[in-house]
Amino acid sequence: MRFKLDEIDPQIGYKVMTATIVPRPIAWVTSLSSEGVVNAAPYSFFNVMGHKPPTVAIGIMADPVHGFKDTSRNIVAGGEFVVNLVNEGLAPQMNITSMDAPSDISELECAGLTPLASHRVKPPCIAEAPVSMECVSHTVMFTGPHQALVVGRVLEIRVADEFVLDAEKGHIDTPAIGLIARMHGRGWYARTNDMLQMDRPSYEDWRVNQDTAR
Repeated sequence: MRFKLDEIDPQIGYKVMTATIVPRPIAWVTSLSSEGVVNAAPYSFFNVMGHKPPTVAIGIMADPVHGFKDTSRNIVAGGEFVVNLVNEGLAPQMNITSMDAPSDISELECAGLTPLASHRVKPPCIAEAPVSMECVSHTVMFTGPHQALVVGRVLEIRVADEFVLDAEKGHIDTPAIGLIARMHGRGWYARTNDMLQMDRPSYEDWRVNQDTAR
């Protein structure tokens, strides 16, 4: 079956893409409104895009009726945001912050979460989050009437001390963090503790193995 995305209902394309591009890491974004309200919302169209400079990208969808939500408006207006990461223990609170709260209501307060002052940007981190990345907006690209791509430069990363194995070498105990990721369909998530390991081969090793197989 082939899906021609430029010919079918965009919602069908959305379903096919989100059902197959999995698991997706979750950016739990905190931003600050011009009125000083701390907004928080999770986004699963998210990933790292490079490290020189350190760059992340977030895809933000707008409601077809009400338009872009608080996060995108705050990033465009203020140019700063924080990407917090979500472990399994924080899943219920993260889910609360996904609700359609009014702009003058802080989702952090609704979820019983603690704002933690950032060092480099105005929006706070989520104190309970195991990892927080303080970002400045590099580019906001509107890729359609109801979607935008936010590219952010990461200035500083806070990692909870218990997950840092060797700070000088940048070694982090990733399995211990217990991050979750977005899966297919409404409400489905994956744990990240079921893994496999493969070493990247060199061309010479591959060639030798091919010759041995013959």
